[in-house]
Amino acid sequence: MNSPSRVISFVNAGHFIDHYAMLIFAAAVIIMGPALGMAYSELLPYATPGFVAFGAGSLLTGWLGDRWSRRHMMLIFFVGIGASMISVGCVQTPAQLGAALFAIGIFASIYHPVGTAMIVSYADRLGREMGINGVWGNLGVASSALVTGVIGQYLGWRFAFIVPGIVTILIGIAFAMMVVHEDRKGSKQAAAQARVAKQDMWRVILSLLIVVIAISTTFNAVTVALPKLFAERLADLTKSPALLGVIAACVYVFGAMTQYTIGRLLDRYSLKTVALPLSFMLAPFLYLAASLSNLPLILVSIGIVMGAFGQVTVNDAMVGKYTSEEWRSRAYAVRYFIGFTAAGASVGLVAWLYEQGGFVTMLHAFAALCLLAIAAAIILPREIRTPQAA
Repeated sequence: MNSPSRVISFVNAGHFIDHYAMLIFAAAVIIMGPALGMAYSELLPYATPGFVAFGAGSLLTGWLGDRWSRRHMMLIFFVGIGASMISVGCVQTPAQLGAALFAIGIFASIYHPVGTAMIVSYADRLGREMGINGVWGNLGVASSALVTGVIGQYLGWRFAFIVPGIVTILIGIAFAMMVVHEDRKGSKQAAAQARVAKQDMWRVILSLLIVVIAISTTFNAVTVALPKLFAERLADLTKSPALLGVIAACVYVFGAMTQYTIGRLLDRYSLKTVALPLSFMLAPFLYLAASLSNLPLILVSIGIVMGAFGQVTVNDAMVGKYTSEEWRSRAYAVRYFIGFTAAGASVGLVAWLYEQGGFVTMLHAFAALCLLAIAAAIILPREIRTPQAA
């Protein structure tokens, strides 16, 4: 039997890599534009196919995880996304860039339906493990802005893709050697303990659908736009790409702490009890950020990432609590297909809104979208706790 802690450690590393790889371009595009002779709004849409593949590919990868092997799919993830990152560092034309970013999206689509299902299978306490897993993903987002800024400034943007690609392939080799077989039994199975009345299940599905679309779109828009927003609005503080990366990383650390805290709360309280107050965070902070700069913008950005990353943890726990083992990868596949497809559209939407009215228009638009998260939390029914869950 595979050691649960070993499997979860590799899956957490995969979550770090997944988000890191998807957001290298968002930070590197600031220095890639001048090198390639293209404007920010011209270059950013080349990431759209990759983000669409990130969501659409999850339907197939989730099905393969359930029907074939989650272990083998994770191995393909590590090696494939590592090789794809290296390929971005070797591109010569915008078309090649789009193709290489698309490859990253395809392999990145493996992680969430397959890796999250593995976490649920091996978790003794679902909320805690989901929270910790979320922290690793959040640290991937933060590190992407930080490390890409530093490597890009001192070695050039190409090495910002090549170096993490090599490290990822090495992690994949270690995974192949240390997680040697498929094990679906896991440990005590903390999942699928919460229940709602049968006639209320449609409210769970509707709530999840609404909040996934709203939060996934906003989450991706914020993580893509934040490096550029800081580059514009923090000009009085610094113009160094490396220091901007440090500031962005520090902001994301607060999101990581929120995910861990929300995960612990989900082990003690119902989903609705946690989700309802959390749903009120994003809209006001996004609206305020539209008119702020320098230190006030940094403080409000902390509120934004806390709200966004906390919501992601709630969404993942919701699927884990209501699905059985044999369907779990496919359930997560549908959840991430909807979420990442919406997120993929957000890249083009960010570019379009930025052209229409800069970050003021963009942030106001996403603040309005996040009002849906409040409606979703209100719709969510109360849980009927089983004796084991209690």
